[in-house]
Amino acid sequence: MIDHKIGTREEWLAARLELLEAEKALTRQGDQVARQRQELPWVRVDKEYRFETDEGTASLADLFEGRSQLLIYHFMFGPDYQAGCPSCSAIADGFNGSVVHLADHDVTLCAVSQAPLAKLQAYKRRMGWSFPWASSFGSDFNYDFRVTHTKEEWQSGVVEYNFRSMDVRPSESGEENPVLVEFASSVGTDWPTYRQQGPGMSAFALEVDEDEDEDDVVYHTYSTYERGVDGLWGMFQWLDRAPLGRNETGFWWRRHDEYDSQ
Repeated sequence: MIDHKIGTREEWLAARLELLEAEKALTRQGDQVARQRQELPWVRVDKEYRFETDEGTASLADLFEGRSQLLIYHFMFGPDYQAGCPSCSAIADGFNGSVVHLADHDVTLCAVSQAPLAKLQAYKRRMGWSFPWASSFGSDFNYDFRVTHTKEEWQSGVVEYNFRSMDVRPSESGEENPVLVEFASSVGTDWPTYRQQGPGMSAFALEVDEDEDEDDVVYHTYSTYERGVDGLWGMFQWLDRAPLGRNETGFWWRRHDEYDSQ
């Protein structure tokens, strides 16, 4: 039996019009927040970072691929992972279709992970993805942008993530939390190894020296972490409009090739 309020079409319409006002207010607030993002001061990136890509070794400026804007998704795939994070994988399922539209709008979308390139390439083939994916293995990039933490940081309980210090170690009882165990198992590691990585995205702008007298300048413009990437998870946007919402119970999502046939 359905456990939900049942009403007439007139009652539904009255409630829907009330909701519409709330949705419009949220849209306007979202527009204002977007303007605040774009008004953040830009920070020059002077440090040299090297990445491994399908085309060879690249600098941060090279990842722009000739465009003036770069969006990087910090994909959780550590050197000790045997597969990519299933949550990041669900988010990345939406990248292929967006890449061409963003590129035509002078924006390059690229994923970056700490795992060696060969692991990323093999997983990319498995998932059927074509978007750019670079390895930051051996680079400080992940550490500097606070999406990878050292074992010492993790063990100390003081990790800087999402612009605050936090302790991401599970409690003593949490060590046996079946959801945490399943998350770690899904990438072939234990929980401490899994949680040395964190999800996020960062944005950059490129200033090209037209005279070629000096190097091009890269600026860091924005980063977000944790639920800040919810908006990139297309599946969530659909579920938020479904009758039962996200209806989250435990670790309910999987990589797209791991669901039982329907």
